[in-house]
Amino acid sequence: MALEKNISLKQTQLGILEAELSKLDAKGSFLPTLNAQTSHSWNVGLNQNITTGLLENTTTQYTSLGANVNLTLYNGLKNINQLHRANLSILANQYQLDDMVDDVKLLVANAFLQVMFNKEILTVQESQFKITTQDARRTKELIEAGVKVKSDILEIEATLATQEQSLVQAKNNLRLTKINLAQILLITDYENFDIVVEDLDVPISDILLQTPKEIFEKALTFRNDIQLYLTNIEIAKKDISLAKGNLQPSLTAYYGYNSRVSYTDRLAGDGTFRDVPIGFVSGSGDQVLRSVEQNKVIGPLSFQKQLDNNEGHNFGVRLSIPIFNGNSIRNNVKRSRVNLLRSENQFEQEKLNLESAINQAYNSALGAYKFYEAAKKTVLARERTYQDAINRFDAGVMNSYDFNQITERYNNATSDLVRAKFDYIFKLKVLEFYFGIPITV
Repeated sequence: MALEKNISLKQTQLGILEAELSKLDAKGSFLPTLNAQTSHSWNVGLNQNITTGLLENTTTQYTSLGANVNLTLYNGLKNINQLHRANLSILANQYQLDDMVDDVKLLVANAFLQVMFNKEILTVQESQFKITTQDARRTKELIEAGVKVKSDILEIEATLATQEQSLVQAKNNLRLTKINLAQILLITDYENFDIVVEDLDVPISDILLQTPKEIFEKALTFRNDIQLYLTNIEIAKKDISLAKGNLQPSLTAYYGYNSRVSYTDRLAGDGTFRDVPIGFVSGSGDQVLRSVEQNKVIGPLSFQKQLDNNEGHNFGVRLSIPIFNGNSIRNNVKRSRVNLLRSENQFEQEKLNLESAINQAYNSALGAYKFYEAAKKTVLARERTYQDAINRFDAGVMNSYDFNQITERYNNATSDLVRAKFDYIFKLKVLEFYFGIPITV
């Protein structure tokens, strides 16, 4: 439920989607680019009338069309490196998501165990309160029988009041841990939320038979955070290759098409001719005439006809050679190398952190196990002492103060055993988590 609803996980999943889009961008860089453009213009103002030859305020319209195709033939292998980097970025985001999934599992397991712990503590407190209530009733009976004096009941009543406070605190702690778990699961109905009560036995695990070094060596082979840092190093290496690609020439092929259309009327022959003098014969002075066809105003050619008549084409290859650009490209290469060193240092630091965490988890789990074993022995001893104290108190050979002290020590030992049990279970789960054992309760 937590994996399905966790908002941080959803955010990281969006990061994977973004990385996949970057991969599509990288693939698209291998394809040619095609762009078309068109424009329509109005020319308003003083223009020459084609029919009268006079300057007039007229409006003319033109339409132009064009298209361009560009194809990168070579750019320092940047397209290939960009695609490789996009694949690594998807892998890095997936490792990050898997690492967060592990953290959420550990968080839920801890919250669940806290609820179970407080449930058992509440059970212990209720049992202790019930026993003390029985002791108070038995003491009153002994007082009435003349075996005990009235002052003997005061100490027990004080203990009963203290245990009642502890009982209230235990209920409150249980409610708070249930709310915490519900919030992790994004459940808003806190009052009606609860978990199934399970009898959690102390698990038997061979993990403590491994050395911290063995656990660390295995953790390096599968932990998602380690794989994330390794992937980041590979990404940094690709960034260097991409930066170096800008130092190499780039070769691009291109093709362009353009045409235009005019909506202005034009002059055309009307089929009639008249003689127009063009000069005189030398000597005789006779006029020289030329037959000229008369014009008429007609509309513009068809749209398609003008496109065909006015079309133009341009194509070729373009070579771009970086010579000097303020050292920005070379500085980018140096920055990428610095970033690689930073990623490698982060990886080494993460390994040190992991090894330290495993050693701490191992020692904590081992110490928790020994404390649990000692707590069991303490409870057995305190229980025998408590049973003996009951007999002595009932016989009137032990005062209420000493009896309450023994009872309190027994109650504390019982609580310590519950605390030690759950402390060991959680610390064992953490250690198993580092060793690659799935988190289960």
